[in-house]
Amino acid sequence: MIEFVLDGRSKVATYMQLVLQVKQALRVGIARPGDQLPKVREVARTLAINPNTVLKAYRELELEGLAEGRPGVGTFLVGTLAGDSLAHQAQLREELVEWLRRAEAAGLGREDIAALIDTTLRSALGRPVPDDTP
Repeated sequence: MIEFVLDGRSKVATYMQLVLQVKQALRVGIARPGDQLPKVREVARTLAINPNTVLKAYRELELEGLAEGRPGVGTFLVGTLAGDSLAHQAQLREELVEWLRRAEAAGLGREDIAALIDTTLRSALGRPVPDDTP
């Protein structure tokens, strides 16, 4: 099950941070169609946010065809964003974790690592990286 985390320093609206985290989970196979999203009240209590914020995020996912609310039961994922590359992601993730540990051992902090990744993506792919991360 998805465990939401909020970045209080982010310029991204709280509800959109939740939406983006669900999309990321779908994209990398952590979440799959059929999975139930955490209950609205549980998310609101855990993150200390208004339940309407969670409802707004879940409605957005429904509008995008990724989730479906079932009255009295909860909200379930019905769509996916995982592509053909999903089969290769496990190995790449392992390599990335190893690289991240080396970066941390070299003295880089989270912001340094994020900056290095963003700037490298921009130069390697030759286009701006969308700022849609929570």
